[in-house]
Amino acid sequence: MGVVNVTPDSFSDGGRYLDPDAAIAHGLELLREGADVLDIGGESTRPGATRPLVAEELGRVVPVIAGLAAEGAVVSVDTMRAEVAEAAVAAGAAVVNDVSGGLADAAMLPCVASSGVTYVAMHWRAHSDRMSRFTDYGDDVVATVRSELADRVESALSAGLAPDRLVLDPGLGFAKTADQSWQLLAAVSDLSSLGHPLLVGASRKSFLGSLLADADGTPRPVDDRETAHVAVLGHCMRHDVWGVRVHDVRAACDTFRAQGRLGWTDERGAGRWTMSWP
Repeated sequence: MGVVNVTPDSFSDGGRYLDPDAAIAHGLELLREGADVLDIGGESTRPGATRPLVAEELGRVVPVIAGLAAEGAVVSVDTMRAEVAEAAVAAGAAVVNDVSGGLADAAMLPCVASSGVTYVAMHWRAHSDRMSRFTDYGDDVVATVRSELADRVESALSAGLAPDRLVLDPGLGFAKTADQSWQLLAAVSDLSSLGHPLLVGASRKSFLGSLLADADGTPRPVDDRETAHVAVLGHCMRHDVWGVRVHDVRAACDTFRAQGRLGWTDERGAGRWTMSWP
C-alpha cells in the first residue's frame, strides 16, 4: 500500500503532494514501482495534529481518488469520517482505511458495511492532539491491543460488514510508546490469530527514529529511516502480514523479491491472505 499524503502537515512529506495533479502523478509513480493499493489521505494523523474541516478533507482527497481510479488504480481512502468515506467510494475508492477503527465517527461502520468495500480498522484510543496521554496498557500491551481489536471486529461485524472485507491494523505509534510499538511488531503473529488480515504501517515512524538516534538522543531524521524499515518489512513477510503501508514502494518491493528468493511465501509476500476488490 503506497502512501499519498494530500496534506500540508503530514510528518513525512506534508505539502509535497497537496496539489491534486502532483498527488496523482506521485500515485502513478508508486504504481510503476509496484504498489498494489494507493492510500490517499487528506488528514494528518501525526502526533499533535489538528483536524481539517470536512470540506477541506473532501476537497483534498476526492479529486485525487477520482483521477487515480480512472487510471485503473486500486485506491484506498485514509479517513476517520463517514462523509468522506462515502464520497471517496463514490469517486472510486475500493478500500476505507480508518485509523480510528470506527470510534471517531459512529456512522462509519454502517457506511462501509452498506458500501461493500474493504475496511481497515486500526487500533486507536484518541485523536492525535491527545493520544500521547493514552499509552497505559497495563502489564501486556500485546494482549490489551488484541482485546481492543477484537472489540472492533465485533462492532464491525455487528454493523453488517462482511467478514472477508475486514482488515486489522495494530496502530504502531498511535497512543503507543516506541517500546510498545516494538513489542507489537515482535508479536504480530498473535494479532493474526484474530482471524483477519493484518495491515502494518511502520514506514518512517518515530519508533524507528528513536532506535536510530544519535549519541545525544536526537532521533534519526524521517527521510533516513528506510534501512531499519526494510528489516521490519522482512519480519512482517515472515509472520503472515497481509499488507504493509509504505512511503518507499520500490524499497518494499525489492525486499519482498529478495525474501521470496529465500523461500518466504511468494515473491510479493502475500502469504495466505487474499483480497478481491469490488
